[in-house]
Amino acid sequence: MHYSSVSIEALIDEFAKLPGVGRKTAQRLAMHILHEPRSEAAKLADALLEVKDKVIRCSICQNVTDRGADPCAVCTSRARDRSVICVVESPVDMLAFEKTGYYKGLYHVLHGVISPLDGIGPDDIKVRELLVRISAHDPSEVKEVVLALNPTIEGETTALYLSKLLKPLGILVTKIARGIPVGAELEFIDEATLSRAMEGRSAV
Repeated sequence: MHYSSVSIEALIDEFAKLPGVGRKTAQRLAMHILHEPRSEAAKLADALLEVKDKVIRCSICQNVTDRGADPCAVCTSRARDRSVICVVESPVDMLAFEKTGYYKGLYHVLHGVISPLDGIGPDDIKVRELLVRISAHDPSEVKEVVLALNPTIEGETTALYLSKLLKPLGILVTKIARGIPVGAELEFIDEATLSRAMEGRSAV
């Protein structure tokens, strides 16, 4: 179905580009915006632009943070266990672990996984930043790196690659337990399962 308004069609097309948003969902979102007061649409537009203008990656863990708040709140917190770094694929995976309240260490966000079929290699994700980060620390400070990547072929490939790089540094490399279904995404796993997966992690 096509609307007589070019503006509505353009908005639907933009919404449909978002991950997980199909054409019908895009139409519902566009209709919702159309019937909202202009002030609400302006808030949405401002929020979108603010994200692009003000959000950066933390210079330490590569998680998202605001300009002026770098390093991020997790990296600067004195309450965190600085001897453990949990490596995740994306900021939403980090958020999933934070929701559990179980893990109290630090994080490193790769912003992707190694996927040769998609032309993504180690240089295309934040692997080098992880190695530089660990090398810059006192050797006695970082004792363990937890590989908490999605249980996919790409995730397993990335975990294997990282373990081969990290083991020679004398650091314990562990993986979260596999109570998580193969092919599942960590951001959709419930907090209890994630807590058990972290608690039951084992050496690689």
